[in-house]
Amino acid sequence: MDTILWIIAAIFVIAGVVTIVRGGLIYGIVLIVVGLLIGPGGVSVFS
Repeated sequence: MDTILWIIAAIFVIAGVVTIVRGGLIYGIVLIVVGLLIGPGGVSVFS
């Protein structure tokens, strides 16, 4: 389960960075925050 959460969190963070680079600052920040909340290393919402 932890591996799946890491992968999902990484996808959200990478998508957030790409969105910021492409000009969507607010949406990119939201994606990064969601990725950090899902990740097992952060404040996981599934714990």
